[in-house]
Amino acid sequence: MSLSAAENPSSAAGNLRLSWAAPATRWEEAAPLGNGRIGAMAFGGADARYALNDSTLWSGTPDGPARALRDVIAAGAGPARLAEVRAALDADDVRRAEDLLMAFEGPYSQEYLPLGDLHVRITDAQPDDPARILDLDDAVLLETLRIPGGTLRRRSWVSAPAQVLVIEIEADAEFTASVALTTPLHTDGLVVRDGGMTLGVVAPIDGAPLHEGPLQTPLRYADDEGYDAFAAASVAWRTDGRVEVTADGVAVHGARRLLIFLSSSSRAASWWAGASEEEWRNVSRETIRNRAAEQADAAARREASALFDEHVADRRKLTRARFAIGGRREGTWDVERDLLRGDDLALKTTVIAEFGAYLLASCSRAGSPAANLQGIWNAELRPAWSSNYTININTEMNYWAAPVLGLDDSFEPLLALVEKLAENGADVARELYGARGWVAHHNSDVWGWALPVGDGHGAPSWAIWMMGGVWLTHNLWDAYEFGGDRDLLRARIWPVLRGAVEFTLDWLVPDADGRLRTSPSTSPENSFFASDGEGTAIGLTSASDLLLVQGLLERALQAIDALDLDDPTLAAEITSALGALAPVGIRADGRISEWSADVVEVEPLHRHLTPVLGMYPLEVTTRERTPELFDAGIRLLDARGPGAMGWSWAWKIALRARIGDGETAASLLDEALTPFDGDATRHGPVDGSEWGGLLPNLFSTHPPFQIDANLGFPAAIAEMFVQSHGGVVRLLPALPAAWTTGEVQGIGVRTGLVADVAWSEGHLTEAILHNRLAEDRTVDVEHDGHRVTLTVPAGGTLSVPVGADALSGAVDAR
Repeated sequence: MSLSAAENPSSAAGNLRLSWAAPATRWEEAAPLGNGRIGAMAFGGADARYALNDSTLWSGTPDGPARALRDVIAAGAGPARLAEVRAALDADDVRRAEDLLMAFEGPYSQEYLPLGDLHVRITDAQPDDPARILDLDDAVLLETLRIPGGTLRRRSWVSAPAQVLVIEIEADAEFTASVALTTPLHTDGLVVRDGGMTLGVVAPIDGAPLHEGPLQTPLRYADDEGYDAFAAASVAWRTDGRVEVTADGVAVHGARRLLIFLSSSSRAASWWAGASEEEWRNVSRETIRNRAAEQADAAARREASALFDEHVADRRKLTRARFAIGGRREGTWDVERDLLRGDDLALKTTVIAEFGAYLLASCSRAGSPAANLQGIWNAELRPAWSSNYTININTEMNYWAAPVLGLDDSFEPLLALVEKLAENGADVARELYGARGWVAHHNSDVWGWALPVGDGHGAPSWAIWMMGGVWLTHNLWDAYEFGGDRDLLRARIWPVLRGAVEFTLDWLVPDADGRLRTSPSTSPENSFFASDGEGTAIGLTSASDLLLVQGLLERALQAIDALDLDDPTLAAEITSALGALAPVGIRADGRISEWSADVVEVEPLHRHLTPVLGMYPLEVTTRERTPELFDAGIRLLDARGPGAMGWSWAWKIALRARIGDGETAASLLDEALTPFDGDATRHGPVDGSEWGGLLPNLFSTHPPFQIDANLGFPAAIAEMFVQSHGGVVRLLPALPAAWTTGEVQGIGVRTGLVADVAWSEGHLTEAILHNRLAEDRTVDVEHDGHRVTLTVPAGGTLSVPVGADALSGAVDAR
């Protein structure tokens, strides 16, 4: 099986490339580059700007979560206040419950910040057409500029092995250039050294989210006694030209070759990496500067070709997945003509799936913090929603594709984040709720924030939600199920899974009939009309709570069995709770009941789809297992209608694929992949009255931009071609009729398998299963109403019988 080549002759060695006719004039047009730690939005052109990020550069301090918890407890929150809240809800006094819950709100999570800008100006240069080409397979930006007397070629990439941004410039005539490094944050100055320069950057120790409105001091910097939130960006260069020091950098004269290498370092990076408090507190600014400079200088001593080859080899090993829907993948596709304004939905879907995989590999790598609301790319001092971790859907969606596409290295930062959350969340669970285990709520940040946010006036619809940690554990379980790594399950996933289970068991309380429920409960971020006729978000036992809890407890029992754990007390607790768990209700109109009562929603077309999360990303609600609830979920989906903003589209596409509705999934994709022609900097209303779309650089926008849709699209698209929930591998379960031809390769299948699938004239022509594990795997495979049981040998491959042989058994085992 091989992906077919495009007719486009500008393809380079079969790669998928995106092109733009002109350099970027604004951030939303720039091309994203990254290695998980260093992010760069490359504008290109003669006056090339690289908007820089370091994934460890946040406002706040390591001890911020602990200090905030102490303040919340001192203000009256705790188990006694929780009992009052529950009594008020039992008495149908929702307003008293709301007032009491305000005491549980701490301040806000912290802000993800820009590092600065690297400016590389080429004198008297003009861009060629296309001005910029982004190669998704090699993760490199290619440019050609015309200069007096010749041509200049520039390629830019961010290397994970070398931990540097590399800019390689070569020309067949002499050119003049300047290199400057700036930051919008506080700085202790730019120091130019022989062959390089280093900029010291000071981050604020507290940042207020933009939705708090105008504030006198939205970013607060430390005094002399506070945490030294220091970072550094360092540039090294190598050139055959003459270098002259300028006020903000250097000028290079008479050059034919210029190599630029940028790296960064921060105090927070030491903290994230697990250094002791004594180590990260006492590291000097000089040491942080030197760490950045040493990385840049080390790269400058190597040949650019070796750095590039190393980078490409590293990138190509990250993901095994490939998409060629409609048969086309390879080529250089003009973003404006072929994608934003093009009418080939199959090609657009191929590109957006590949682009999502490219972005996840660029913004999330082992050793660095997890991808936030903007992945790794942010130019604003006060970004939308602090560019934090919003863990009632957005952070989870960021990582849906990781196990499906085989991006194991990209998944690791999420596990590291959850481990930090569990550490802080254990104190929150004990002090706020008198519970075992650990808890997380709606928002988090690089410091592992686990408290409710809102500062005592946040709307309960998003501030009061105790299931954030529970949902994140399902991402971890997916990593185990798709990868089959029991060692990972035992060493890292089970400890945090167990803690989430313990909290959940203590959080559940019986109703008058002895059924276990959650109280208080919200359904992110929706609300309903209470008995007084006014809207509220606070109720009892939302469907999303029940589905998340059921999925967690069931998976915990599976983990105990898979690891052969001797934990009879916990297993008995889990089994008892599952037997007593309240059922998810069905409304009189046939829809899943979002809350325990059949109430009227304030927003019937709400963007969140948590009442049907049991259908996707979980597998609690299935056609085979819970047919009535499954049908009720479809009715809710129908009632919610088409898209609202990027991430909501991605979720709806995944849900439609999961239920086998390929036509609606394709229609939703068509909506989601239309260009957004509005003001990308203005925050659109969240009620869906103004839909988003794609920005000029293919980022999906709300508006404003959030990365979750881009990272969610490949998971949703893969779900149309290969599914593996409920113990069955389903091939082409949601293939739209218009996509008559295509191939997908390297799609992860639960139990450690990988599937390659090809089809022609709407019919499956080839399917191969690869077993990554050192043990045989037996699975049921289903296509077109037929099901066959197959055993894939350890470390081997097996061709699935198709067509007339569909029920005749396995063939071509090797």
